[in-house]
Amino acid sequence: MIPIRIRRLCDQDLFAQIRTPEAFLSVLYANRGLTDPTEAARLGLGDLEPVDSLLGLERAVDLLADTIREGGHILIVGDYDADGATGSAVAVRGLRMLGAAKVSYLVPSRFANGYGLSPAVAEAAARLSPDLMLTVDNGISSVSGVRRAAELGIPVLVTDHHLPGQALPEAAAIVNPNQVGCVFPSKHLAGGGVVFYLLAATRRHLRDIGWFGAGRPEPNLAELLDLVALGTVADVVTLDRNNRILVEQGLRRIRAGRCSAGVSALLQVAGRDPTRATAADLGFFVAPRLNAAGRLEEMSLGVECLLTDDPERALSSAQVLDELNRRRREIEGEMKDQAECLLDRLSLDGEALPPALCLFGEDWHQGVSGIVAARIRERYHRPVIAFADAGDGWLRGSARSIEGLHIRDAIDRVDRCHPGLIERFGGHAMAAGLTIRLGLLDAFRASFVEVVREQLGDVPPQPEILSDGELPARLLTLETAEALRLAGPWGKGFPEPRFDGTFEVREARIVGERHLKLRLAPPDGDPLDAIGFHFGDQLEQARGHIRLAYRLDVNQYRGVRSPQLVMEYLQLDS
Repeated sequence: MIPIRIRRLCDQDLFAQIRTPEAFLSVLYANRGLTDPTEAARLGLGDLEPVDSLLGLERAVDLLADTIREGGHILIVGDYDADGATGSAVAVRGLRMLGAAKVSYLVPSRFANGYGLSPAVAEAAARLSPDLMLTVDNGISSVSGVRRAAELGIPVLVTDHHLPGQALPEAAAIVNPNQVGCVFPSKHLAGGGVVFYLLAATRRHLRDIGWFGAGRPEPNLAELLDLVALGTVADVVTLDRNNRILVEQGLRRIRAGRCSAGVSALLQVAGRDPTRATAADLGFFVAPRLNAAGRLEEMSLGVECLLTDDPERALSSAQVLDELNRRRREIEGEMKDQAECLLDRLSLDGEALPPALCLFGEDWHQGVSGIVAARIRERYHRPVIAFADAGDGWLRGSARSIEGLHIRDAIDRVDRCHPGLIERFGGHAMAAGLTIRLGLLDAFRASFVEVVREQLGDVPPQPEILSDGELPARLLTLETAEALRLAGPWGKGFPEPRFDGTFEVREARIVGERHLKLRLAPPDGDPLDAIGFHFGDQLEQARGHIRLAYRLDVNQYRGVRSPQLVMEYLQLDS
């Protein structure tokens, strides 16, 4: 395990002076750049960034509205991750609410088609005879796929949020806040967020031309926000103020019992209380179950769960997704163990490892390789690409990065320096995917490691955990934990409060095979529980006095609610 430095964001004396929950939260908000405490509460829909600055919006709205008015068939082409699934459900539901006569969807297979609107997917779509193809969470890099759709006589409206490449597809319209020339201020919309904005603009246009009336009431698109919130959290996009509004509004609908049957069912099978749902519940409990469909089977299973209004059918679908997620965890555990063995052959001394890791297992499951890459990255603090055999001589890699390295740009540099080495790629700063030939793995590994070395050196900078400070024992309470849960939404760019401190270990045991459960005593305080997910291999260190970085959360067991520390880092106290 690579040693981690804990850096505090504020002076310890600050917490010692706090006497009210409001003052406590003000300190936490200030650590996240909100110096005006009232700003955190301004999360109404009226505070969203206006839609009109989205480049290409007018053409996209005209195209979509005309197809709706003419009774045309609109085909949604989504993605096989949770953002793609929720975005597809937002599009299907929203278009039907706007009065579209025929809306269907197509989610490419991770295994048969790969990511995005490829020529093969365009040909499969053509067999469904759509009048308009609408991409969700993909399409900005689908130059050849959009061209093939045009050859088949199908106009394509691209909605995406991924970074565009050097060439844009020749689509009928493109809406993407990250395309060159777009001045929309919130660059971090997830795929579902982009679609939601497009639907809102289309509704306004249809309203202006008199489309809605007694026989066709104007819909309340806020009914889609539980799905938008789920996709936004699941895709781990930055929670800027605009995304925080979308997530908070979605969570309010979930807590009020006004969410879709599918989201409610997924919370139920995950054992989460919807009346107290948080962004963490969506990210750590709902999203993995939805993602399991795209990783092991077909994401249409997840989309159908989100589209049905029948609670029984939704629950049945959610139970299938829950079982798939159990299988996914088993596969992930086996692959992670194999990856650890590969690393053992290199070295377990962090300084002797190369600055980046490219791992390959002949029998690895390509649907789980991204999760394995993330686990290895966390353990060794290196950019990691985990490759799995996609068949026919191809390897598909899932890349996960560390702070300081834009992983998509690093792969792009390899591609520019060594044309032909990579078949295709795409992604974000922290995650990306790529396809290469089996025989080119060694050449790619050498090139990628060299690119990373140029940026990070032989050894990446020591990782650090940012802590809001050490909580005094009087704040390690259920009241504090409840206040933190409801003070979000927390997420990337607006991280959930993290604290650190020294505790005496009273009890230590393994639960659920891989998780570490502790009973801890803080200085001058009452004992409380702590849980470390996937911390099972650190049981031997959990003795005497330890230093933790942790989040303070609420544990509910047999109807009893109590404060619980969720461990993020553990070390023996020196």
